[in-house]
Amino acid sequence: MRKYAVIVAGGSGLRMGADKPKQFLLLRGKPILYYTINQFFKAYPEIQVLLVLPKDFLKEGQGLLKELDASIDLRFVTGGATRFHSVQNGLNCIKEPGIVFVHDGVRCLITENLIKACYEQALAIGSAIPAVAATDSIRLVQGDTSQIADRNLVRIIQTPQTFQTSLLLPAFDTEYVASFTDEATVVEASGKMIHLIEGDYNNIKITRPVDLLIAENILKQRESDSNKF
Repeated sequence: MRKYAVIVAGGSGLRMGADKPKQFLLLRGKPILYYTINQFFKAYPEIQVLLVLPKDFLKEGQGLLKELDASIDLRFVTGGATRFHSVQNGLNCIKEPGIVFVHDGVRCLITENLIKACYEQALAIGSAIPAVAATDSIRLVQGDTSQIADRNLVRIIQTPQTFQTSLLLPAFDTEYVASFTDEATVVEASGKMIHLIEGDYNNIKITRPVDLLIAENILKQRESDSNKF
């Protein structure tokens, strides 16, 4: 079965306060995107990676090739006006049936185990959407008031959102609407059911400067744990 990873890194990352998009910031001496791409390659060396980048940063993307294994099948795609359009641009490059992972480029702490679990579930039942239980109190805002929600019924959605091509590609053959916040919402709008899978609390999205410090500590801990064996 063919495997594709559409890695979405088309944003500007303005909340980081840096002079370049956050996906190119350094983490332990390497760009954030290096870790993201490398994890998919380690999980499945035969995977085709479709890296979606802002049009003004394709040159920086080419620089990643110096860091990555020379055998990786990596193709660059220009991002669109929204996440939906960026993913759509990546999906337009897929010509053969298979399993597609759609992943946030700045979720660089993704593990091989989660990637493989998503693949196996999507292969079996069509989709795998990583999600973790909410740990904070949740309130629903209605105008000037709010009410408590049962956090046991709430799940925080992550990526890689993983699908069979037969579900995902036809779903994206549509016009964008504001309610399309992720790939699962697009597939649901096409009339198909999506299936959750247990995510990973360490699978964080790098959005603020403090997240880089958290990611560095997690990588150090993983390195320390691997050296024990």
